[in-house]
Amino acid sequence: MSDRTQFAVGQTSFSVPKLFKRTVQVLSAVIMTALASLAVIVLNHGLTAQGGWMKGIAAWTAFIQRSDILGTIVLTAIVTVATIYWQRGPNRK
Repeated sequence: MSDRTQFAVGQTSFSVPKLFKRTVQVLSAVIMTALASLAVIVLNHGLTAQGGWMKGIAAWTAFIQRSDILGTIVLTAIVTVATIYWQRGPNRK
């Protein structure tokens, strides 16, 4: 059994190690979560009387730099990717 898998980027697919593909999937989930929290925090500060958009970005920066927040985001992404592959079963790794 090969430890390589296909990784699609646009209309091109590459043969890459499985660990690399899982790492890219976890990183993309972490980035999307950080961007979602950015949108929520900046919109909250921008739409309320808490100081505007720039203070929202400053609040997000302080929020995202906390180690407990980053740990939670990364752990959630790892568990999500692992669950998806676990549910697919051993036949479709």
